[in-house]
Order: sequence, then structure tokens, then C-alpha cells
Amino acid sequence: MRICVDADKCEGHNRCYSLAPELFEVDDLGIASALNDGHVPAGLEAKADLAIANCPEFAITIVEE
Repeated sequence: MRICVDADKCEGHNRCYSLAPELFEVDDLGIASALNDGHVPAGLEAKADLAIANCPEFAITIVEE
């Protein structure tokens, strides 16, 4: 599984980081980006799905590999 954050859509709510800090980082302005080039380690898929579902801007998507 691989995730992608659209920085143009992200408004810095940081729900993704709050729910899955293992998968996301935020910059000084609060804009999120995916760690590990978006690759979700085994066992963290549920956290990735939770972050996707809780993004109010729909800025996080799953990328086909």
C-alpha cells in the first residue's frame, strides 16, 4: 500500500499526523506529507485508512503500485 498527500488540498488540520505519526510529517506551516515515499509498512494499513477517512480536505489518497 502506498499513500499520497496532495499539498495543494491540505489545509493543515493535521488529523493524519495525530492519528498516524508513523506515516506522516508536517512542515512549519502544518502541511502534511507522507513518510517513506508514501509506502505504508505492513501492520499500519488500518492507520493509513483511518487517516484517509478523517482528512476533511480529502487530500490523502491511495496510490496504485
